[in-house]
Amino acid sequence: MPIFSYPSSPLIPTLTLLLSLPILFFLGPNILPPRRLTITAPDELDDLSLFQKAIALSKSQSAPKSHLPSTKSRLGSTSTFRPKIAFMFLTNSDLHFQPLWEVFFNKTQPNLYNIYIHADPSIRIKPPTGVFADKIIPSKRTQRSSPTLISAARRLLATAMLDDPLNAYFALISQHCIPLHSFNYLYGFLFDIHKLRKNLDYLSYIEILSESEFLWDRYNARGENVMTPEVHFDQFRVGSQFFTLTRRHALKVIEDRRLWRKFKLPCINVESCYPEEHYFPTLLSMEDPNGCTKYTLTRVNWTDSVNGHPHTYYPPEVSPQLIHTLRESNSSYSYMFARKFSPDCLNPLMEMADSVIFKD
Repeated sequence: MPIFSYPSSPLIPTLTLLLSLPILFFLGPNILPPRRLTITAPDELDDLSLFQKAIALSKSQSAPKSHLPSTKSRLGSTSTFRPKIAFMFLTNSDLHFQPLWEVFFNKTQPNLYNIYIHADPSIRIKPPTGVFADKIIPSKRTQRSSPTLISAARRLLATAMLDDPLNAYFALISQHCIPLHSFNYLYGFLFDIHKLRKNLDYLSYIEILSESEFLWDRYNARGENVMTPEVHFDQFRVGSQFFTLTRRHALKVIEDRRLWRKFKLPCINVESCYPEEHYFPTLLSMEDPNGCTKYTLTRVNWTDSVNGHPHTYYPPEVSPQLIHTLRESNSSYSYMFARKFSPDCLNPLMEMADSVIFKD
């Protein structure tokens, strides 16, 4: 039997709660998982309006060919007879490697490419300059492990299709990507191969894999069998988030409604949720598998990935030998881009831009 006893009082739990609130305020974001972004109805309607305009324009015109007459871009640039490459930068931070990309673009004719930037509007980003100036498209928030990254890529595709009918290839680029060859080398690779194929359709360069130890968990990330009947497990694919698509495949992406209904659903198992790595490979594998190479032009090192992020290269690793190694592939083609590089790699990369990177 206790010698002393204290009267119970509601004051003690009240004080405890009040003292806990500041702690929860400061530590909560680091303890609780972030709320996943979902696709809102207004955002969906905005995108559908954009997609419908791009679809209507694309279907009213022929696919870009070398004999097309000169046209004028909706952003004001004058097009030429030759097909173009649309470089689409998807970023949620500053474009740290803009100076390197400037060298890449400045070594070729400005009428052979267009640039489009989707920059997360919730993050303050240093305004791009030079050839990147005024290239940010109307953008919306993005978040990892959410369908917003799919929406951003589709938004870029539709904008580029609507802007210039001569955009024949659409290369999705990360802010952590660097070029591994000159623009002329890339251009020749994409379009000379087309000539060698005797005017057959262009091929899309997108990784499409049907085997992965995590595939089943990712397929059920939204709940068991939620993806059916639109996508059965044997149709589910995985691939790189970054790709180089033909115009006809870009059109298929923005026309799609059926698969999007499932891929836009929020994930229950966030750790297995990488929608952007599955939507594009799955859709194009189902729609036109023979029109895709099933490999990407972007080299990524997954040997020591951390929390779903690939190996990040730092300045001590940057060398001419690294560039030559990153170009190598298991096929007859060469990789054209590489990621992931830390921002402080810019200086050593710029030092060997002319002598190594753009010397093909």
